[in-house]
Amino acid sequence: MKHTNASRLAAATLIGLLSLVAYPAVAVPGKAATDPSALAADDLKNVSERIRQTGAQMRADLKAARARLDAQKARQEAQHKLETEQARRQASKDAAEQAQARQVALRTKETQQRQVEAERQQTLAKLSAQQAEQAARERATKALKEARQTAGVRAFADSGQ
Repeated sequence: MKHTNASRLAAATLIGLLSLVAYPAVAVPGKAATDPSALAADDLKNVSERIRQTGAQMRADLKAARARLDAQKARQEAQHKLETEQARRQASKDAAEQAQARQVALRTKETQQRQVEAERQQTLAKLSAQQAEQAARERATKALKEARQTAGVRAFADSGQ
């Protein structure tokens, strides 16, 4: 509540109270009339006391409302800080998970590269072995042909019997 609204409310309350208090000051039928100035002084005293009480109550209400508002703001700020901290932690956790995933992917790629290189080496070794075997066969064939030519066909025919 704004202070201007509180002032207007207090003024309206005072005006309303004055109009209610003014009627009993008039002589009530069945009661003896008393001194009008004494009634007016008592009424003014009562009205001013009620105004002071109302003002004090309004100030207390305003203090309580301000305290509630401050407490609510403090809770909201604390909640905001907590959410910010949680978001920061989550971002840090996500970054760590991404880094770990990159490391796993890198290790997997390296392993695959090693496997491909090992397969290539095996293929080269097999090819080299086949070439060596082919070369040995060719040398053996050549040596056999030379041996047949130098020894003649009969030497090999007799050895088989």
